[in-house]
Parts: sequence; structure tokens; C-alpha cells
Amino acid sequence: MKTKISAFIVLFLMAMGVNAQIDRSKMPEPGPAPKITLEKPGEFKLNNGIEVLVVENHKLPRVSYSLRIDNKPITEGKKAGISSILGAMLGNGTTNIPKDEFNDEIDFLGARLSFGPQSAFASSLSKYSNRIIELMADAAINPLLTKEEFEKEKEKLIENLKSQEKSVDAVAGRVGGALSYGKNHPRGEFVTEETVNNIEFGDVLAFYEKYFNPNNAYLVVVGDVDMSEVKRQIKDHFGKWEKSAGVDITIPEPNPNAQYTQINFVDMPNAVQSNISLTNNVDFKMNDDDYHAVLIANKILGGGFGSYLNMNLREEHGYTYGARSNISTSRWNASRFTAGAAVRNMVTDSAVVETLKEINRIKTEPVDSKDLANAKAKYVGDFVLALERPQTIANYALNIKLNDLPEDFYSTYLKKINAVSKDDVMRVANKHFKPENARIVVVGKGSEVLENLEKTGIPIMYYDKYATKTEKPVFSKPLPEGLTAETVIKNYVKAVGGEDSLRKVNSTLIVSEMTIPGAPFKPKATIKQMAPNKFHMEVVAEGMGTLMKQNFDGENGYMEQQGRKIPMEEKELSSRKANKGLFEELYLEPSTIELDSKTTIDGTDVYKITVTEDGKSSFRYYDVDTGYLVRTEETNEGQGQSVTTVTDFSNYKDVNGVMMPYTMKVTTGPQAFTFETKDVKVNEGVTAEDFN
Repeated sequence: MKTKISAFIVLFLMAMGVNAQIDRSKMPEPGPAPKITLEKPGEFKLNNGIEVLVVENHKLPRVSYSLRIDNKPITEGKKAGISSILGAMLGNGTTNIPKDEFNDEIDFLGARLSFGPQSAFASSLSKYSNRIIELMADAAINPLLTKEEFEKEKEKLIENLKSQEKSVDAVAGRVGGALSYGKNHPRGEFVTEETVNNIEFGDVLAFYEKYFNPNNAYLVVVGDVDMSEVKRQIKDHFGKWEKSAGVDITIPEPNPNAQYTQINFVDMPNAVQSNISLTNNVDFKMNDDDYHAVLIANKILGGGFGSYLNMNLREEHGYTYGARSNISTSRWNASRFTAGAAVRNMVTDSAVVETLKEINRIKTEPVDSKDLANAKAKYVGDFVLALERPQTIANYALNIKLNDLPEDFYSTYLKKINAVSKDDVMRVANKHFKPENARIVVVGKGSEVLENLEKTGIPIMYYDKYATKTEKPVFSKPLPEGLTAETVIKNYVKAVGGEDSLRKVNSTLIVSEMTIPGAPFKPKATIKQMAPNKFHMEVVAEGMGTLMKQNFDGENGYMEQQGRKIPMEEKELSSRKANKGLFEELYLEPSTIELDSKTTIDGTDVYKITVTEDGKSSFRYYDVDTGYLVRTEETNEGQGQSVTTVTDFSNYKDVNGVMMPYTMKVTTGPQAFTFETKDVKVNEGVTAEDFN
């Protein structure tokens, strides 16, 4: 004890002397990376294919055994949950030892024994090593799988699923995986009550026979053992495990990344906070040349308390208790980059914006020298501490085998961490962190967060709790008694000037200034219309001429772009011919309209009307107080996908007794254009020749 105290005092005085000479205006130079010398585990292989790695460590009289069956990821499909039930049933007795007797002996030995669907772990005092490896092998080779135990574990799994029904985090994890990989991918499929109910006892037995076998098995032994004795024990107990017929597992391709930044929203009315997770798939493996640089980049972005994300969302703004990012590796298909946090409802939109900001920051700004040094120091510290555990050495050896790593991967690990530069961080961030192709999965209370999320300008797609695409949730308010769709339409007609005034409008000429996000110019859009259905639009940019022209003369039409004239398709021609006048509301048949709900847009109460014509539905929203049309929404098929166009109308002004919207915003997918009207003419400035 006195020696330790004396040593502490000497070190303290030395530190004081050194500190007195430090120039604190300069960052200390990092010392050389500690030299890492890793003892190579002993190895041998059984005839049935099991590869055994042994790390002898005689500091404590204990031993552990880790069994890993290295199959490819397995898709369980309509019976998802089989592996969970099997994992719960394994390790509870054998065909040679009843369940209670088996578990009592484990307890008596002071040992641990647990199983997963393709793994097992056991540990005990080294003097009981032969018995614990015997029990482990017996439970793996001769499991006690009974119908009674199956029914019990099946019921427990269903109850667990029910308990997660209202868990925001559980839903976020399920939906995020399904959207990233696809529901038919092993990493994207999920367990539901329906899939569990599809599972029969025979399915579990078949799964065990097919996948729980020594074909691809590794057994890692660590502790106070002798190599020759280990060989004898494992050959005696695991050597009798027979190989099974090989299984060719095909892994489906994961979903592609999103074409553009988008919010994938799941409404959970019970949510008291929102779970935000920005995610994109990455092709990232442990043997990549950039492996160490990616670890450092992620550490700086969201891998610790002092990271960009945590310092912004937690420390600066107080949105969350913690914000993190993570990037995983995978030998099979793609893995994922994720970044996000659980935040208060009222700051959900702000948290999304700030998350994007920090990701773009690490992609565009050189990291501060201090942040880079701190990230490296954290990895060095964690690595050195991990080496204190003998299990680490065995795991490292197994990683080298499974991930096709060079033999010196871990002995040069710290050297490669310390070699990561600022340029490396920015380069790998741009390669792997892809907000421009990311899904931002937001699970939260839609009635409280959606309105502000819409203001971010990021396109929003809607999904249910099982990753099935759905319509935007409607947060309805009570409708006035007796109100009908016809009443709402009549109120609109009256609000904008009355039926007589509207029917007198035979033509309109509207000149607007267009705003295109990111464009350095504002084109001029000229729109001419003549009753009943003639239409002409031309977009011109100063110094660039006509960018686009569209024309319909009542019978035929075309679009012209870059000097190329493209005739309108028959479907669009039919739609335009069906128009009966310049104000659609005058001609809507009662049988085609339905009052859907009373909801809110940007804080304004509106009535939502569903219009169904030729089997196709679109939506129109009318201000409850003014009666004005404030939004239309329709979905069309184009280039093999559905495209929803939302048009917002505002800033109504009187033009010859008719109220006209002077501001119009059109949002189609990720694109949004705003039209600000500069001039409107009614019944002048337009002739039939304009549509030729």
C-alpha cells in the first residue's frame, strides 16, 4: 500500500513539473500509438466442420465457451418468429436430462448456459469445464423440444409483441429496417402476431434440423484451460454432432436508397415524443481500406457525447437527452448508416433540420483538430481497455477469419486510427453519409408534428406501423351538423364573387414570376385560358428565351421544351376536353363530391372534399372561415411510379369582382415551384388565335 501511495505522489509531482512547462496555446502533439502484440489463439478443426479457437489465460480459474453458427442471414417470411421461438426453447434440458434437473445442475455448478437460434454460450469454474462443455454439447445436439414448451414460448412471443404495440422506438426500428432493406430481406422482415400464429411445432423442429448444425460452426474457448485437454473434451462431446445437408441460402437485394431526401412518417397518436432516424444503405465491410476513417468520421458526427449531433441537439438546443449516429458493417448485401434521436413533439421539425445541418457540415467543412484528436483518443482508450479481456483476443481472431482481414489487422489498428486525416474524414463522410438519398423515418404524433414538418419543404410519405404505404393521416375535427359537400362548394362560389360573376368570365390572362429552388433566376410564366377548356402556358427566362410551352386548343395539345414539340397523350387530352369552364366548382356534379373531413392546413381549419371522376379521386381543401380554395391534391402515374402533386393557393385579391389567388405553390415529389402573380386580366388580352 505504501509503495502505491509513494508512486502516486511521485507521478503527481512529475505531472506538476511537466504542466509548469506546457505551452497551453498549442495543442499537445499526440504520442506514438501503443505497440499492440496479440497472442495468436490455438486452433484445430473437428471432422464435422467445427473450427475451434483457444485462448489460454490462467489469471482466474474460469473458462468460457462461445458457439457461433455462421450461416448467411435467413429469411423466415410468413413464419417470421421461428428463430425466436427456437432460441427460447434451446438450453432447457435435453432428451437425456429433464428440464428441471438440467437447470438445477447448471445452478449447482455456479455456471451459466444460454442459447440463441444459432449460438450458445457457457461459462463456469475451470474445474467444472468437462461437465459444462458436456451439458452444452448435449443441449445443442439433443435438445428437449416439446410441443408444450413450444406453445408456451409462442404465447410469450405474442404477448411481447402486444406490449410493443404502442412503443414508438419499436415501431421506428421495424419500419426503418423494412424501408431500408425490404420486407422480404432478412434484415428488413419483422415478426407480427400473424406470422407467429402461422408457426407450427413442426416448423421449429425443421428449422433446427436445417440451420442448427456444425456445418458452419465456430467454438471459441477462453480461460484457464490446457490446449491438449480442450481438444480431448471438445472431440469427446462435440465430435459426435453430425453434419447436415448443406443449405444454399439466397439473400434478396436490399431496397435501393431513396431518390431524394424524404420524410417517411408514421403516425402514433399515443407518442409523447418523436423518434427521428435518418438512414441510407451503405456498402461497408471491415476489410474496406476506409474502415478506420469511417469509424473516426462517425465518432465525430454522432458517436459520442461530444459529437456534432449531440452537442447541437442536446447541449445547444435541449431537444433530446442524446443524439447519435451509427454505421454498421456487413459481409452480406448492404448495411446502414443512421443518425437521429428521440425528441420532444414540438421540436420534431427543428431536430430534422439540425440533423441534416450537422451531416452536411461534416461533408463540407474540415473537422476541427481538437475534435479529430478527441475521436482518435477515444478509440485508442477503448481498444486498449478491451485487450484486458481474454475474450477479446478470440473475437479478434474470429473476425479475421470471417471478414477476410489481414493477419496484422488488429496489431496495426491504432496506427491506422491515428493516421486518419481531416481530408480522410470529409472524403468518407461524402462517400457513406448520404442525406441527399436518405429516408428520414419519423414516428410521432401527427396531429402535433406534421404541420411543422411540412414547413421544412422536405417531401413527406406516409406509412403505417408495419411499413405499408398509406395516405396522409387526417386529424378530423367535428363537422357542423347538416353540412354537405354541396354546401362547401356553394360557399366557395359565393366567396369568390358569386355564380353570375364567375359565369361571365370567358378568359383570363395571368402573368407570374416563378421561383425555382436553387435557380439563380426567376422565369416569367404567362398563362392564358379561354372557356370552356382552352389553355396556354409559356415560361420564359431572361437571356435564355422560352424554357417551356404548353398548349391545348380544345381538341389537340402539345408541350414544347428545348425546341422539341411533344404531342399530348390521349389520357391528358381526354382530361382537358372534359373541362366545362374556367371555374371547376360550377360544374361539379353532386354525385362526384363527398365531404371528407374538417382538418387543418398551416394552422387554418379547412374542409376536405373528395372528388371522384372516372374512377379516380382527388382532393380539394376549402378555408372554413373565408370559403376560399386553399389546396388541391391529386396523384398520377408517370414513368412507372405514382407522383402526387399538391397545389396551394393564397393571397386572394379582387379582379373585376372575382377573387383570384395571387400566390400559388406547386409541389411534385421533391420539386416545389412558387408562382407570384404580377398581373391578371379578365375577359381581355386573350384571343382564340393564342391557342393555335
